[in-house]
Amino acid sequence: MPLFAALAVSLTLLALIGALWPLWRNSRGLALGIIGALVVATLALYRLVGTPAALQMAETDPARMPASLTEAIAQLEAELVKHPNEPEGWRLLGRSYASQERYAEARDAFAKAVKLLPDDPNLLTEAAQSRLFADPERKLDAEAVSMLQHALVLDPQHQRARWFLGVSQRQNGQPAEAAKTWEPLLAQVDAGTGATLRAQINEVRAEAGLPPLADAAAPAPAASPNALTVKVALDPDFAARMRLRGETSVFVIARIPDGPPMPVAVQKHGLQDLPLNITLSDNDSPMPTQKLSALREVELVARLSASGNAMRQEGDLESAPVRVSLPASAPVELVIGAQ
Repeated sequence: MPLFAALAVSLTLLALIGALWPLWRNSRGLALGIIGALVVATLALYRLVGTPAALQMAETDPARMPASLTEAIAQLEAELVKHPNEPEGWRLLGRSYASQERYAEARDAFAKAVKLLPDDPNLLTEAAQSRLFADPERKLDAEAVSMLQHALVLDPQHQRARWFLGVSQRQNGQPAEAAKTWEPLLAQVDAGTGATLRAQINEVRAEAGLPPLADAAAPAPAASPNALTVKVALDPDFAARMRLRGETSVFVIARIPDGPPMPVAVQKHGLQDLPLNITLSDNDSPMPTQKLSALREVELVARLSASGNAMRQEGDLESAPVRVSLPASAPVELVIGAQ
């Protein structure tokens, strides 16, 4: 049909003029960019699904180009009278009616599109939504529910179809079913949307007498390369002989072999925490420029410090140092006070 592409572009532009008028007054360049991009997208759509001849704009009589949205809709209506088997034309007409809040006419236009294109989940969802807006009580009727169910058979991941089906179930006094319908959406949406959706699901679960969903578990932190499992204990004979002060600290240190004394990873614990079973990783590095993940070998040591200072002081006691090649799969055992 020669006029479908021209009418699609015209309807797009006329609708955008109203929507972008505040932006036009403040930033004309941005508004023109948005309009241009959408016109290109519309032309691309009709190259794919419309009539190729419709893109030959020179063949269209300029006098027939619409000057307003209402006139563009009237021309599209006339074209569809002559060519009624164009589902994209009926879809476009339904959207145009909806933009003017002519909801009953939008419902009828979408119904004709669905008859011609019955297995398009996006179209089925739009048609169902049009029936919702056309209903005086804003309810989804049986026909709309059937469309949504068919859309989900075609595309089980279709978010809008799933959302509206849950709305229908809640409207019909089926809160438990609505919650069950909506819950798979939590795996499809971002965190911000998910928080709002979770609250709505819990609301309908409460209506159904069901407990709220458990809070979403925080994702486990990614494993740090070259992370080391370290076990630290006091030698039993040493512990029996010595009376250690309760405020004594235990430092577990990884450092560069034969290098500077500055740790590349360190943890501090209390004496009462012994024996220890810990993991040293990049998260324990005091120096952002020197991390475990960058090394091939480290030296590990455990130190008792009465002062609580990480740098070695007089009177501190250390375990025998252990050199480890990285990555290491087995735990490293350090014993403080062993002879």
